[in-house]
Amino acid sequence: MQNFRDYGIDPALVERLKKKAKKQPGRERVKRIAEGVTKMDLQNAVTVRKLIGRVSSTLGEPISPEQQDRMTRFIVDQEIDPNNALHMIKLYAMFRKL
Repeated sequence: MQNFRDYGIDPALVERLKKKAKKQPGRERVKRIAEGVTKMDLQNAVTVRKLIGRVSSTLGEPISPEQQDRMTRFIVDQEIDPNNALHMIKLYAMFRKL
């Protein structure tokens, strides 16, 4: 898995999103958005972009179109399977050390 920084995603933005998603109301809302998301959904750029927009809106953190494009490319390129524990562990480790 490549690092999100390799895609030009702003680490400060990622840190702000992480902080907001850790707080109780944000966490529950983001969990509801991610509920039922499949590997196929995460391979579809249109779906990923919509998910990013929903999370951005839910957390009250505006994300520029350029950053949305970079995030979308990053997610699609990672070929993430939300049902694969190894994928989830690798993603967690990547974002944990900010």
